[in-house]
Order: sequence, then C-alpha cells, then structure tokens
Amino acid sequence: MSALSAAARLLACAALLWPLAGRAAQHRYRYDTVHSQILFSVDHDGYSRPFGRLHIARGWLRFDADDWSDAATELDIDLASLDMGDPDWNAALLKSAFLDAARERYAHFASTSVERTDATHGVLHGRLSLRGVDREIAIPFTFNREARTIFGLHTIAGFSATAMLDRTDFGMTSHLGSIGRSVALWLQIEAIRQEPAPAKEPADAAQ
Repeated sequence: MSALSAAARLLACAALLWPLAGRAAQHRYRYDTVHSQILFSVDHDGYSRPFGRLHIARGWLRFDADDWSDAATELDIDLASLDMGDPDWNAALLKSAFLDAARERYAHFASTSVERTDATHGVLHGRLSLRGVDREIAIPFTFNREARTIFGLHTIAGFSATAMLDRTDFGMTSHLGSIGRSVALWLQIEAIRQEPAPAKEPADAAQ
C-alpha cells in the first residue's frame, strides 16, 4: 500500500470518528422531579387567570453547555399530580372533558431539535402527546446555569421556559364560553447529571 493511499484511509477513518468524538462530550441527565415544576394559567370567564401545577414524573436530558447541536430530551408529565388548590376543582379538570387522566395518565414530550438563539437562549422543538393527541410544539427557553451543588453532591443544569398551547388542539373543547382556549405554561426545570460509575479495581490490585 502506498503512503498516499494509507494517508487517505487514515483521513477517512478520522472523518467517520469525528461525529462520535463530538457526541462524547454530551452529558446525560435525569430530571429532578422535586425541583422541576410546570405551572399553567387559563382565563376564567374574563374574571382572572387561575394557576395550576403539574409535576414531571420521569425523564432524561442529553446536553452539553458548550454545544447544543446534539441536545435532546424526553419526559412524562403526571396529569394526576394536578393541583389547582381545591380537591373538587382538581377532580373536575381530570375528567374526560379536560385532561382525561383516567384514560391517559401521562402526557409525553419528545424533542426533535434544539435551536440555539444566543449564549443562554434557545427554542426546544418537539412533539407533545396529550389525551391521545400528538402535536408539534415549540418551547422558548433560557439556560440558567450548570454547576455543582453547594454540597458538591451533584452537577445540576437549570432551565426556565414558557409556552402557549391551544387546548382545543388536544380535544379539550368543553366550556369554551367560560374557560379560555389558550393555556400559558411556565416551566422551571432542574436536571441532575448522571456520573459514570467508577471503574472497579482488579481483584489482585485490591489485595
């Protein structure tokens, strides 16, 4: 094999491995379901816009603070966690006319891409499945920071986001005369980096 052909093969191998090297920098996170919350607000017959709260049940995030090109996420929202501040109100919104949590307890979101707009802002594009209906949505967000906790236990990535949904897109068409169709969302998200497990020492080295 000539030196020229050998060099060409080496360059071809390097080109194939380059995307893998970029992806190796991506970190895997799990959502902190205690510190992550979703607030929503909807118009009540023009009198006010009451707030409700939902919790993330589980989910993962792939993210590199320096390179967002391969970022991705997937998560489930527990509709049964709904808190409107009143048990009867909770029960009414969980029925089939609205969230229909008995039939489909979890809403599911899976990202399709992340659009970075500046150093700390971007738009998360993905598909939301709610009440058995699947729709594309865009979520503008802010990357707040990534750092070790004050006790040094974990590395945390924190985000804030806002979005607007039309509830009729997901089949919630009841009471349109008194309950607004546009639902405002606020998301406060913390994710815990999954540290690689320490390598085990060979048995003879531990002696």
